[in-house]
Amino acid sequence: MIVDPSGVPRWSAWSPLVRRSQRDDDPRLPIKLGSCSNGEFAPSPAPPEVRRAVRLARAVCDDAARRLGMSRRDFLRTSMASAATLLAIGACSGESSGDGEPSAGTFNLPPESTTEPDVATSILGGDGQAVIDVQQHLLELDGVQGRFGGRFPQADCGDGPACFDTEHWLDLIFARSDTTMAVLSAIPVLVDSDPLSAAVMDAARRAADELCGDGRVLVQGHAQPNVGPLEGALDAMRAEAERYDIAAWKSYTHVGDRWRLDDEVGEAFLALVEDIGPPIVCVHKGLGGDPADVGPAAAAHPAISFVAYHSGHEVDVVEGPWQPGSPNGGVDRLLESVRMAGIEAGGNVYAELGSTWRNLMGRPDQAAHLLGKLIAALGPGNVLWGTDSIWYGSPQDQIEAFRAFEITAEAQERFGYAPLTPEAKAGILAGNAARLYDLDPAVVPCTTSSADRQALRADPPTPDRLLGPRTGAEARRIFQSDHPWF
Repeated sequence: MIVDPSGVPRWSAWSPLVRRSQRDDDPRLPIKLGSCSNGEFAPSPAPPEVRRAVRLARAVCDDAARRLGMSRRDFLRTSMASAATLLAIGACSGESSGDGEPSAGTFNLPPESTTEPDVATSILGGDGQAVIDVQQHLLELDGVQGRFGGRFPQADCGDGPACFDTEHWLDLIFARSDTTMAVLSAIPVLVDSDPLSAAVMDAARRAADELCGDGRVLVQGHAQPNVGPLEGALDAMRAEAERYDIAAWKSYTHVGDRWRLDDEVGEAFLALVEDIGPPIVCVHKGLGGDPADVGPAAAAHPAISFVAYHSGHEVDVVEGPWQPGSPNGGVDRLLESVRMAGIEAGGNVYAELGSTWRNLMGRPDQAAHLLGKLIAALGPGNVLWGTDSIWYGSPQDQIEAFRAFEITAEAQERFGYAPLTPEAKAGILAGNAARLYDLDPAVVPCTTSSADRQALRADPPTPDRLLGPRTGAEARRIFQSDHPWF
């Protein structure tokens, strides 16, 4: 590592003095970069530049902690350590676009952010900025038969089945991250008992209300029109909408007997949504779910807003610039479906970033192409923040990485991408979801300062380590165990 005369590390190079005292996926780095899965896909191995970034970040954190008279453990729980990790990612990905060109994305932080907490917090802290996470999960496993969740990612927290429960969720999301509002999202459970049923979500919402006041948590209904007789499934939706205050519907077209949003089953489902509301359909697209049906369904049902969870991303597809008419096997499939259906930017199709941003935030070139083409094709108001938490533990590292991320000026000129301005980031983090769900993000309960949240995160109740399966074989074992109906 190179240090200038002021004692601030320089990021133009890294030296063989970088020590490798622990594994490359050191779980104590505040920005978690190791390969991991939410259980729905096989994680891809970390590329060489990510492994280099982990080694560099570890060395810089060690050096900064010594110079500040702090223990390594204490330093790694500060915003300065987050800044050091993000700067390391940027330094190690400068030539990682795959075509010999500079990376299209980077993290914009001054070098002094690694040693001056006020500088780091001014960029990563986000005081006064709302964060609305539209894809959140928890599990209440009491009374649930079988081993559901027994080896799922968050199970590694050390508290057994309670790792998933409402108490852990409230703590990880609202106390130990900057998330201010959340949408609880159904999971693909086709049997009883459902550990994230509408009843479980409603109870979690009421628990949040007791702590923080009204309106912090929204609840989705789980639509399963492909399970059993169609009319019976639709009747179940009607009953759920009457019993609970549903903010949107969630469905999986690739679970069980496969169906499409634009086939007979999908048409019946969407007609009912138009009839009873609410007119928001969130559907798993990407990570195994083909988004080809989103465009036709959205064109046929303009009164419904369609939210493509995961944005069509697949972990084994390299995200680059979109060539209309020649989609890759990832996000481009969603964009092509929308284009072919004649839906323009600002229409009724939204892209959500849960697990997708987590997978790519350590690969700035792909992350820049992902965000750049989603914004260009769907519109700056149609990209939504989501994290798939609590599968990965607290989403704070994802939030901090996004706040510091930029699409480079060169990439903007070369590919026609819009800059990620503070206004654009604020829209993705909260404003876009606020408009979709008719919320006021400026008035949120349980507001705390960055200093308050930093103090809470400095004393985590569970080990701060990367959670979840890290190999394809492990992810498949967990998925088959937890989803026996596949």
